[in-house]
Amino acid sequence: QVQLVESGGGLVQAGGSLRLSCAASGRTFSNYGMGWFRQAPGKVREFVAAVSWSGRKTAYADSVKGRFTISRDNAKSTVYLQMNSLNPEDTAVYYCAEDRRSLRMAVATGVNEYENWGQGTQVTVSS
Repeated sequence: QVQLVESGGGLVQAGGSLRLSCAASGRTFSNYGMGWFRQAPGKVREFVAAVSWSGRKTAYADSVKGRFTISRDNAKSTVYLQMNSLNPEDTAVYYCAEDRRSLRMAVATGVNEYENWGQGTQVTVSS
């Protein structure tokens, strides 16, 4: 049973930064790509960032490119999302999830390509 636990969310002023963490257990973490998604009230869940199983490849949504950085520490079975220059449009519940396919060569960016979702962590950016 894979378990993902997000942490690091909170309330921050526009222009501020937060670092989200997602700790994984229950499966060989280093074999799977990891992704961050977010869902704002009344909106569909959307892709934010993803990292390959090796950590060498990353992908970002255009809306966060240049402001957010995804990374992973396979020794700690943890994936991170560093979020800088936050703005109110970033307000959402942020979820991490695990790629359905192990050792994928590319970076998966579709919601349906992920499973084992965490419970989410709220990020609120005030103007």
